[in-house]
Formats: sequence, structure tokens, C-alpha cells
Amino acid sequence: DRYKTRPERGRARLVAPDGLDLTATLNIAAACALTREMVDTPAADMGPLQLETIAREIAEGAGASLTVTTGDALLEDNYPAVHAVGRAAAPHRAPRVLEIGWNLEKAERPLVALVGKGVVFDTGGLDLKGAAGMRNMKKDMGGAAHALALGRLIMQAGLPVRLVVLVAAVENAVSADAFRPGDILNSRMGLTIEIGNTDAEGRLILADVLTRAGEHQPDLTLDFATLTGAARIALGPELPPLYTDDDALAEGVLNAGRAVGDPLWRMPLWAGYRASLDSEIADVRNDSAAWAQAGSVTAALFLQKFAPTTGSWAHMDVFAWNPRARPGWPEGGEAQAIRACFRYLSDKFVK
Repeated sequence: DRYKTRPERGRARLVAPDGLDLTATLNIAAACALTREMVDTPAADMGPLQLETIAREIAEGAGASLTVTTGDALLEDNYPAVHAVGRAAAPHRAPRVLEIGWNLEKAERPLVALVGKGVVFDTGGLDLKGAAGMRNMKKDMGGAAHALALGRLIMQAGLPVRLVVLVAAVENAVSADAFRPGDILNSRMGLTIEIGNTDAEGRLILADVLTRAGEHQPDLTLDFATLTGAARIALGPELPPLYTDDDALAEGVLNAGRAVGDPLWRMPLWAGYRASLDSEIADVRNDSAAWAQAGSVTAALFLQKFAPTTGSWAHMDVFAWNPRARPGWPEGGEAQAIRACFRYLSDKFVK
């Protein structure tokens, strides 16, 4: 009700049953509420700086570190794809990479990396979206909201892990300095990327931060992104696809999701479609060849090229939005896969 002139009053109050760990439950509820609120907030009030502010509050609350790389410093620190996607935005909405580190000095603990796509608004770039496609693009930072909220949950629970949370925060804007179809971008990994479509920008910024995650040699990497419309065509708005080549990880996350009512559906990293990402003049292209058709699968295959090679990796193509209201799920921003992943991590890394 942040923008309501007359906020609603008299909402139902929930009474906790005996035996419930109320603090833990409220932390989970607060993570979902944070995700929803971040996604619902209009882009004018939820830019890269606001994502940084929220990340800073989370880090300070947990005694974690926060490193921020902004604007042209992204080129100096080797985040060229993040810089390219975000450079067209107004100076006060400059692109940035946010990195939270927690318990990193405890080398004996396994390292978990969370990666989030933080496109605060997606015009589509020079491959401009139509009005209908652009209407809800304030939610294109939903992956960042998920990663930050899940990271806070892990730290609040004191799970016995080291944690890195990486967010690439950009606005895919239109200006004279916008990156163009046909451009070839560098990436942190060193692979060159031919731009077939500037509206396939999320995978570009994720390429750089997934590479950065790999530099930490994580035991487990989870990335969250509102990546493709194709995922919605395949599975609709309520069932996010899960991509991983680790069968045990897939089974664990899916089982955890069933246990807490936070469903996902495993989709294939089908090797036969990898050739659709081949480019004649670069190492890879950001839009798959039309013959492959499976847009969510090929987007995941693109990310796999940049994912850490230590430990396991999973990608969740979340919608982060409820297009219809129903009890427990108001219309608007939504947290998907956070509770499933937290249950999985809590079971795997027992205190």
C-alpha cells in the first residue's frame, strides 16, 4: 500500500500454533515480502542505487562485507558485459556489480554463491519492446531480489557456510550510447559475444557475474533471473523451470519445493541445442538460432558456458509475478523458489 492514498486497513492477523519456530517462520515471510516489495516498486524508485542500498542494509545487518563496482570502474575491474548493457542509462542510474561476502574467512566451510539478474527496467534496448511487453518490466530485477532475500535468510539462520551474493544491477535503456545489434562484446571470462538482440540482455550481465562467482570456487551456485518469456510459454507463470546437470541437486531442490509448497519443474540442458549459440564472427551469440526454438533452454545453455566449474550449478528462470490474485498470492510481485532453495540448503548444511 506504499502508493495508496488511503491504505487498506483491518487485514487478517495470523496466530502462530504451539511449537512453531516463530522467528524462523517470520524470517521466511519477511524474505518473501522483501522480494515482492522490491519487484512491485516502480523502476523510478528501484534503480541500481536502490538495489545497492538494500544490499548494504542486508550486509550490515549480518556483519557481512559489501563491494560495489560502479560505472566506468566496471571496465577497469573487468565487467565489460555489465558495463555495455547499463551504459545507456542516466548517470544517476549507472550500472553496478554488488558483491556481499559472509563468513569468507572460515575456509573449512563450503561456499555457496547466489547470483541475481538486476535489470531494474528493460526497454529491450534498441530492439525496443512493444508497449504490452514493456509494461511490467519493472520486475526484471526480480532475480536480484530473490538472491538478496535468500542471502539474508541464509545469514539470519546462521547456516554453516561461506556465502557470496552477486548482483548485476543495470537499466537496459535507450540512448546514443546504447549497445547495438551486431556489436561484439567482451566478457569477464574472455569469450566474445555477438549481439543478435539487445533484448537478450539478462544473460549478458549474468555471464560476467557468474564468471566472478566461479573465481570464488564455490561448492554450489544458484542463479535467479527473470530471463525468458519462453519459460512462461512452456510452464506458465506459477511454475519456474529449474536447470542443472546435477541430478542430486535437482532432486533435492524439487523435493524441498514440494515439501514447502514452492514448486519448480526441471527442464533439460539439451546438448543438441548448443550449436544454436554458435556465431560466425564471435565465440558465442546472445540470441539462439531460430531453428532451436526452445528459448528458455538455449538461454540456460548460454549461462552454462559461464557458470562455475567447481561444485554444482543451478539456474532458475523465475517469473517473479502473479498475473492473477488468489488467496495467499496477491496480484503483482512474487517470490518463487526462495523457500524451496532455503529448505534445500537448510537440510544440506545442518547447523
